[in-house]
Amino acid sequence: MAHVPVLIVGGGPVGLMASLLLSRLGIRSLLVERHPGTAIHPKARGINARTMEVFRQQGIEAAVRKAGLPPERTGFIVWAKSLAGEEIERRVPWGRSERSTDVSPVRACLCAQDYLEPVLRRCAEEQAPGELSFNTELKGFTQDSAGVTATLRNVVTGAELKVLAQYMIAADGAQSAIRAALGVRMDGKKDVYDSVNILLEADLRPWTQDRPAALYFIESDKLRGTFLTINAHDRWGFLVNSLKAQGYAPQDFTPERSAALVRLAAGVPDLPVKVLGVAPWVASAHVAEQYRHGRIFLAGDAAHEMPPTGGFGMNTGVQDVHNLCWKLALVLQDRAEDSLLQTYHDERQPLACKITEQALANAVSMGRLKKTNETTSARPEFLNEQGMIFGASYSSAAVLPDGSPPPAVANPITDYAPSARPGGRAPHAWLQRPDGERVSPIDLLGKGFVLLAGGKGGEWAEAAQAMQTSNGIEVAPIIVGNGELEPADERWRETYGIDETGAVLVRPDGYVAWRSAGAAVDPTRTLARAMEAIQGRAS
Repeated sequence: MAHVPVLIVGGGPVGLMASLLLSRLGIRSLLVERHPGTAIHPKARGINARTMEVFRQQGIEAAVRKAGLPPERTGFIVWAKSLAGEEIERRVPWGRSERSTDVSPVRACLCAQDYLEPVLRRCAEEQAPGELSFNTELKGFTQDSAGVTATLRNVVTGAELKVLAQYMIAADGAQSAIRAALGVRMDGKKDVYDSVNILLEADLRPWTQDRPAALYFIESDKLRGTFLTINAHDRWGFLVNSLKAQGYAPQDFTPERSAALVRLAAGVPDLPVKVLGVAPWVASAHVAEQYRHGRIFLAGDAAHEMPPTGGFGMNTGVQDVHNLCWKLALVLQDRAEDSLLQTYHDERQPLACKITEQALANAVSMGRLKKTNETTSARPEFLNEQGMIFGASYSSAAVLPDGSPPPAVANPITDYAPSARPGGRAPHAWLQRPDGERVSPIDLLGKGFVLLAGGKGGEWAEAAQAMQTSNGIEVAPIIVGNGELEPADERWRETYGIDETGAVLVRPDGYVAWRSAGAAVDPTRTLARAMEAIQGRAS
């Protein structure tokens, strides 16, 4: 029997990211995927700025951007009666606007899943000690106090292998066999509307190049569908929603019928169209009632299924494992108690419920759940969810409240108020080196625990340096305001909420765990107690 600390089931973006993250944390893992390779359909496309921050911190942002489209190629969202016909509405989504750079040094990216997954696979395979095994399926599993015993089968040769893993990550998608075997209850609404994706080749530039958009919503009395930009040239997706409501069934979408619908939506009867594939699917809006089941953790679509309206599914999944993997690493390295792992559910599941609720609200506002002859337009929140993307606030045993109230915002979906209040993402604020180089805290995070201290926070830095001896955890101290790294403007002080003697402890996933607005009588003991609480070892 083979032994591995973590078995990852599923080789999509979530599983591949888990492999990469664990390797960078020094944890050996085995990823198994039943398909012979990465995705062959575009599926998810939009990568929001928070996920791009994660990619940046793991050193893969440039590779992902190279595989995707530059922001100027996807600057709009367009509603029209046909591509060649009357335009109804045009919007600039917040993530594509210049305003987005106020809250992050990283821009959103459009990269189709079949372009993204090869990048993630290559980056994961370059890391050690992770291992990836495609053409390998999970046949069955049991778990007990010793770990998860899994039976794996090579789908080509039929050879079977038993593996004992200390933990297993179920990243096996919306139809998760692991979730079904565990009998996990899903809370919410199942099968809210049906759709079909048509992957096609057609040169649509005559009707798109002067208004480059990520999405072209077609609203006519004959057809409602959406052109999905893939390479902005000759490779596109066409999405038809609410099949039953529009009088369609999946079997109606033969290549010939699909091409005819594309021509109808384009408003160009003689448009040359080559249909590459047709994929029916059904959208659900429900979330697993529990993410942790003993030594097994649900992640990505296995944990939450949400309508694609807003583009949150893949982003939420990647951020799931970003939250989980550093916790697994600490427990496997005996530097934290098992109780730390429960905070994965405590932090991610409530957030997924909120995101799924908003994705469904987007779909309802766009008429996805019923047939209508009226022109529909998405609610104002659609693709303007910066509050939801950056403003998530965790409440768990891995966060130590400092008594401060949450930032006040008019609309928590669209509005984001940067704050280093414990539980929130460590905010962006430009810092400057003596040579004039500007850096963001975002670029100083992501490799372990970081202590950001004020200019007179030398004692906090000493406390951080003592942490490895007292708690077994390395904490990198960074002093802002000591001449080596200075605030570029007032935003640092406004958003981090500490004076020159204060400090903020940031977790490996970029979320604030603890904050002291000013000095402490015994900084070493104060910081040690905070870390002990995070480790689950507080007396």
